Amino acid sequence: MIISRTPFRVSFFGGGTDYPTWVEKYGGAVLSTSIDKYCYVSCRHLPPFFDHKYRIVYSRLEHVTAVDEIEHPAIREVLRAYQDGNGLEIHCDADLPARSGLGSSSSFVVGLLHAMEGLRGRRVTPKWLAEESTRYEQQVLGETVGYQDQIAAAYGGLNILHFKKDGNFTVEPLILPAERKREFGSHLMLFFTGFSRIASEVAKSKVANFSAKEKQLHAMRAMVDEAVEILASGQALAAFGELLHQAWLYKRSLSESVSTSHIDDIYEAARASGAIGGKLLGAGGGGFLLLFVQPERQAAVRGALSNLIHVPFRFESGGSQVVYYRG
Repeated sequence: MIISRTPFRVSFFGGGTDYPTWVEKYGGAVLSTSIDKYCYVSCRHLPPFFDHKYRIVYSRLEHVTAVDEIEHPAIREVLRAYQDGNGLEIHCDADLPARSGLGSSSSFVVGLLHAMEGLRGRRVTPKWLAEESTRYEQQVLGETVGYQDQIAAAYGGLNILHFKKDGNFTVEPLILPAERKREFGSHLMLFFTGFSRIASEVAKSKVANFSAKEKQLHAMRAMVDEAVEILASGQALAAFGELLHQAWLYKRSLSESVSTSHIDDIYEAARASGAIGGKLLGAGGGGFLLLFVQPERQAAVRGALSNLIHVPFRFESGGSQVVYYRG
């Protein structure tokens, strides 16, 4: 039996510049961090005493006799490559809900591949996990997804992710003094809006508008460098929050699907009670709202958004890991 643990991520700046159609033309960059909220995937060989050969447990329960009968698309496609004649049981659990803007789909695929390779007795690198999970999502499953989520989940940490026109990428850790990093983290708040959605569906509308929104996307890419400069130079952290607000305005202009009037009301209520800036995480359309709030104003923001679930979190640096293995 094997259990993998793969983190979710929070993306600050550069989202949209990691989609293949943009990267192939201009390259891109994203500033993001993995957080201490995880997707867990456990796998074990199933004894041959059951009517079914595969037992798949997630928000649903599937008992099937052949891989092609599995309804979960990612599990079905991954298992096609890992059939060895043995039965298999897979359990999927997570600290936070799926389809909520934290890269959960990519974290799951990274964790599933990590577990399946481990079940075969193989040790894999973060680079392999990032590239292989991207291949599955983009090419095998045909999802409209970028490159950032898979890399963040596989590597972990607070990083600048650079996407090259030739398809390669680099992971540059953002080096900050421990106190500066702690101070930065203390200004971040995460709220669940309750409106989960399929990220790739929202992404399709954004990608379709890329040619008409080049100015905004170039500006969003430049914000990665601005944000890094703010954090690394010791400037007042309020400037980071103000930049987040500016980025949110740019992101909303990419597609009508990015936000809703209800989410706009939530964001404005947060701003009115003390939040400097923020953004919907992921493609948009719902899910988790990240806010940048001075610590002394956070009680007021929690009060203004008391109908939402507040999720405290911390940065993490481990990336996808095998946390249990018994061969």
